[in-house]
Amino acid sequence: MSNELNTMDIKEIMNSLPHRYPFLLIDRVLDYTPGETLHAIKNVTINEPFFQGHFPVQPVMPGVLILEAMAQATGLLAYKSMEAATEESLYYFAGIDKARFKRVVEPGDQLHFVVKLVKERRGIGVFTGEVRVDGELVCSAQIMCARREIKK
Repeated sequence: MSNELNTMDIKEIMNSLPHRYPFLLIDRVLDYTPGETLHAIKNVTINEPFFQGHFPVQPVMPGVLILEAMAQATGLLAYKSMEAATEESLYYFAGIDKARFKRVVEPGDQLHFVVKLVKERRGIGVFTGEVRVDGELVCSAQIMCARREIKK
């Protein structure tokens, strides 16, 4: 049994996701096991464009962006896991259930995303995800994504 980790740097992330600044919300993948789980991080800084308006006196990362980042981590796991994926495959956010928030995210926090594949059928994947800061639960949700082929 190997202790070697499967990682993804920002270049590989950008090759797998269509998102770009300021909407690319995953900085690095620390480890993944295709068909099972993925652990990614996002470093939250005061330079994030959304902090100008949310909220200027008390900067807080919007919950919808935390969920978007979780969906991006899910898309990366889907790309590495689901059958029939090609370079022309794109994974669309298809649904969310049971989203719960437990604490706010502020500048200086490092978000740790752990997403797990629950099931996949005909290009639709169901995943669970958790986001933590310093081991403390920030958010949890169940996410669905659907594979579609890009027309070039």
